[in-house]
Amino acid sequence: MADRMLFIGWGTPVRGREERGLEVFNEAIGLYGRMQQEGRIEKFDVVLLGANTDLNGYMELYGSAEQLAAVRESEDFRRTLVDASLVVDGLREIDGFANEAIAAQMAIYQESIARVPQAA
Repeated sequence: MADRMLFIGWGTPVRGREERGLEVFNEAIGLYGRMQQEGRIEKFDVVLLGANTDLNGYMELYGSAEQLAAVRESEDFRRTLVDASLVVDGLREIDGFANEAIAAQMAIYQESIARVPQAA
């Protein structure tokens, strides 16, 4: 089971580029589907959010740290992000932890809390 994830979020489509935005969205889904079939990632999820002023949707790619590092450095992934950056505002790419990696990250956090004086 994947212990790492890559969050790719976006905000509002750039006005006048909505059609290209839909093309890029579909191309990204196709790319991530191929990555999953080829074993480059374990899986991916797509989420579309209700109307708000910040985040319109996101995709999560799941895999090992090594898989996601390779994906981030791959030309096909980089091209997709460049294409997306031209048609949406607020594009973000954030590393994250999932499944078994959560316990290790929480242990690190708990150790850090122990070193910080707590307010009463």
